[in-house]
Amino acid sequence: MPLPAITVVTPVFNEEAVLPELLSRLTALFDAHPDCAWHAVLVDDGSRDRTAELVRAAAARDPRFELVELSRNFGFQSALSAGLARAAGADAVVTMDADLQDPPEIIPEFVAAWRGGAEVVRAVRRSRSEKGLRRVGFDIFHALFGKLIDYPIEPNTGTFGLLGRDALATFNSLPEHHRFFPGLRSWIGFPTADVPYDRKERAAGQPQQTFHHLLRYALDGLFSFSRLPLRLLTFTGVIIANAGFAAAIFYAMRRILDLETAPTGYTTLVTLLLFIGGVQLIGIGVLGEYLGRIYDEVKRRPHYIVKPPARGPRA
Repeated sequence: MPLPAITVVTPVFNEEAVLPELLSRLTALFDAHPDCAWHAVLVDDGSRDRTAELVRAAAARDPRFELVELSRNFGFQSALSAGLARAAGADAVVTMDADLQDPPEIIPEFVAAWRGGAEVVRAVRRSRSEKGLRRVGFDIFHALFGKLIDYPIEPNTGTFGLLGRDALATFNSLPEHHRFFPGLRSWIGFPTADVPYDRKERAAGQPQQTFHHLLRYALDGLFSFSRLPLRLLTFTGVIIANAGFAAAIFYAMRRILDLETAPTGYTTLVTLLLFIGGVQLIGIGVLGEYLGRIYDEVKRRPHYIVKPPARGPRA
C-alpha cells in the first residue's frame, strides 16, 4: 500500500528570524514519522527579507520542501489559498502559521484523527500566550464572534488544522475573494474532529499581523458570515421611526390641549438632527462594506499571482 501523502501548507512573510527553527522542526517531524509521505509547501507572500532565499535553499537540500513565490504581498488568506491549490493532489493537507505558536509536533494527532474518519480536523486552543491589548482583542473577538454570525463556528480555532482530500477539493472550489478560513472550513461540513492544544509564544521575531490586519480579518469574517449589521440597521430605523411618531403625537397633543407655550428648543432640534444623521451615516457605511465586497467579487480577479521562474538576461 502506498503511504498517505500529507502536505503541510504554510504562508510566510518576512519570517527570516523564525524560518530556521520552523524548517528544523518540520524536518524532525517528517523523519520521526516515516509512515507518511510528507511534503511542505511554503508560500512566500512577497517577503522583503531573506525568507524566499532560505526556503529555496531548504528545498534544494531536501525535496520534501517546496517554495511557491507570489509576485507581491497579497495577504495571508491569499497566500494560504495558493498553498492549498498547490497541494491539491495530496491525501490530506495540514495548514499552519509559520511563527511556531502552533507546534508542528501535534500534527500526528491530526493525521490520527483523519485516519479515524475525520475529513476536517480543527486545532482548538485550550490556552494562548498572548498578553496585553492583543490578548484582550482576541478574547473579545472569540467571545462575540460566535454570537454575531449566522453559521456556527468553533471558537478559539484558527488556521491550524487538517483538510482531507474531499474537504480540500471543496474548499479550493469556493470562489469568494474575501476569505475567512475558519468560517469556510466549518461551512463546508464533512465529518469533523477537534484536537485541543496550548498555543505557544512566537518562536522568534515580531508578529507580522498588525492590529489593522487583524481588525480587517475580523471584519471579513463578520461580513462574510453574518447579516446582523443589516438587520441592526432595520431595527434601529424602526425604533427611531416609532420614537419620532410617538414624539410627534406627544407634542401635537400638548399643542391641542394648549399645554405647550414655550418655543421649540434649539438644543433638542440639533441633538435629534445629529443623532439621526449619525445613524444614517453608520447605515451608509455598513451598506458600503457589503457593497465593496460585492464589487470585489464581481471583478473576478485572481486571489494571487505566482511569481514566474527567474529568467536570464534578454538579448
